[in-house]
Amino acid sequence: MTTDATAEQIGFADLRLRPELLRALTGLGYEEPTPIQREAIPPLLDGRDLLGQAATGTGKTAAFALPVLQRISQDGGGAKPSALVLVPTRELAMQASEALHRYGHDLGTRVLPVYGGQPIGRQLRALERGVDVVVATPGRALDHIGRGTLRLDSLETLVLDEADEMLDMGFAEDIDAILEGTPADRQTVLFSATMPTRIDAMARRHLRDPVRIQIEREKPAPGETPKVRQSAYVVARAQKPAALGRVLDVESPEATIVFCRTRDQVDQLTETLNGRGYRAEALHGGMNQEQRDRVMGRVRGGTADLLVATDVAARGLDIEQLTHVASAVNEVIRALRGTTLKGRKPIVRRERDRAG
Repeated sequence: MTTDATAEQIGFADLRLRPELLRALTGLGYEEPTPIQREAIPPLLDGRDLLGQAATGTGKTAAFALPVLQRISQDGGGAKPSALVLVPTRELAMQASEALHRYGHDLGTRVLPVYGGQPIGRQLRALERGVDVVVATPGRALDHIGRGTLRLDSLETLVLDEADEMLDMGFAEDIDAILEGTPADRQTVLFSATMPTRIDAMARRHLRDPVRIQIEREKPAPGETPKVRQSAYVVARAQKPAALGRVLDVESPEATIVFCRTRDQVDQLTETLNGRGYRAEALHGGMNQEQRDRVMGRVRGGTADLLVATDVAARGLDIEQLTHVASAVNEVIRALRGTTLKGRKPIVRRERDRAG
């Protein structure tokens, strides 16, 4: 089915959710479901497989988390996980795990994030004690499966979140290997911001008669000022750091993310920017979790105002004061979702509408 964000809204109470979940949503300030939540929750509660497309930031986590929690609570849980959620990055693993914990607090649901960069001993002990939901990156999930510490024979629901990102990162074989070790009668849920041919092929292989949902992007009303302003500057490769510096000087952003393609480029640009008097921090996959946490603490605390990152490492970050996003190469403009530029080596600025 295809729907749009202007459809008539209904409340969470109309979606057959348990009182414990409704209380959690009320406590978190949720007033009404987003379009993807409204369309996805009922078929997921009925046990249907689902293929959903919606842009990042539209509420996909709650769309799968609430049905997962309700179905586990009804069955009582057990020593082995009843649900596995696969996500592309450790930041998204932590984000989804925190959301599941908040929604399922009154149900006593045991949720465990599993990702690289965290001491594996802690994960081993938690898995031995028993969990209801595991939220994992594919690589670390396969590691535990190989060790025999993550048993999927009791799995009832498997969620692939940000599936397009996982394929872009080369996790296709890992995902196939994980799926092969799960029960044939599991419920499979696949969410993606885009729907390339590879995603459709994956759905045909692993989903059974899925409900298909596509949420169109919300279109601004005629005459309404866009909340995001985008600009492109075509410059020579050697001039990109200088051009970025001029943009930063003119805009004076409160906080900025600058995307680079590789770890080396992140480190080089961070060094250059710091040498020119900016307060920049690097973030990429070569850093351990403690280093990444320190970096994000400085950015959120205001002691750094520039975060230079690979687009993969920056997935799932929540920076309240962020006003600008810049990209130094065409390949990572996909991090801005929906921006297409024909020029070579652009620097792109993305700015929130300050009134919004």
